[in-house]
Parts: sequence; C-alpha cells; structure tokens
Amino acid sequence: MAALIDLSHTIFDGLVTFKGLPAPVICDYLSREASRKNYEGGAEFQIGRIDMVSNTGTYIDCPFHRYADGKDLNETPLERFVNLPSVVVRVNHRKRLEVGAEDFRNVEVSGKAVLVHTGWSEHWNTGAYFENHPFINEAAAAYLRDRGAVLVGIDSHNIDDTRSRNSRPAHSILLREEILIVEHLRGLEQLPDRSFTFSAVPPKLKGVGTFPVRAFAQVS
Repeated sequence: MAALIDLSHTIFDGLVTFKGLPAPVICDYLSREASRKNYEGGAEFQIGRIDMVSNTGTYIDCPFHRYADGKDLNETPLERFVNLPSVVVRVNHRKRLEVGAEDFRNVEVSGKAVLVHTGWSEHWNTGAYFENHPFINEAAAAYLRDRGAVLVGIDSHNIDDTRSRNSRPAHSILLREEILIVEHLRGLEQLPDRSFTFSAVPPKLKGVGTFPVRAFAQVS
C-alpha cells in the first residue's frame, strides 16, 4: 500500500507563523458543557471558533495573493492541489541560504510540484525561524517558470528573501504564471527525491488567495 506522509505543521491557539501577523485564537463557540441543555440522554457537542489571518501554519498561495486580477482559491481548479507528480531538491541551510537556478538544472520539473528541502523547519515555533531563512532567488523562480513547474514548495519561513523590502520576485514571477506556492512545509527529509505525489488542499474560498492546507505526500 502507498504510504501517506504528513508535511504540515500543527496550528494551535497562539501560534505565530509570520512575525507581525496575529496568532490564531482557537476556542469554543459552544462548549460541551453548555450544549447539554439542548439534548437529552447525555448527548453533548462542541462547536469550535477560530479567528486567524489566512497566512497561518502551512499554507498555499494562489495568484490572488499577489495580483488583484489573479485567480483566488475558489477559481483555482481542484486538480491543481491534488496528486501532483513531484520532486524534491535539497539545499542544506547550514551550507547556504540562497537557492539558485543551478540547483534545479539536472532535475525534471515540467508538470511537477517542486519541493525545496532546506531543513529550516527544525526552527519552527522559535525566534530563529523568522530571521535569515533559506529562500529561492529570482533566477531560480524564472527557471522554474520557464521549465514548466506547476507548484513550488519550501520548508522555510518564506519563498522570498525577507531581509529587505524588495519586490518579492519569487512570489511575483511564480504567481503571475499561476504556479502555486506552499510555504512552511515540514518533514521533507522523509521523502524520496522522486516517484511520489503531493497534495495541499485548501477550502474553496472566494476572495482569498492564501489559506492553510493539510499538505501530504503519497509514496508508493
């Protein structure tokens, strides 16, 4: 049987995913205790409430995140999120942070989800996670666009270099061509370099370009 490998971080009350953005508030809307008055025979239910920004946990970016005229989550076809043939490219963050076009030159990326394994997820939920993180440079984003990648994921704080207020070239290049982006992945060390599929499915939301996903790989 095929193995399913979870590549998502857990979202919990108070989690900070991006410094400066509010953490999610996860609580009861209706607690089990409060619900008992509505039922007989000891039945009880919990209804949860979540208040969060869409850039929380492991999330996917659609074109609308960057471009007002881009497709939102509702407009992006379901097949763009599910069972994508995939490859992993490994660039250890202890050796360098910048991922360039040369890292993809011997990899067949056409029609694939390209996942960049840097190992940065080891810093998740620590102060170190937000600073001097690995990223994909402009040349690499253009290379992946020109070679036909359909999704690019990374186990880092951002696919772009966030040390300055630049134009976010990786986001700009990839999302303009409807190449989806998944950030804050984890567990990529568990994957083979080839021969697996990747899925990252968000809710079908109108007017939203980014949302948390349950990202996972299926390995034969």
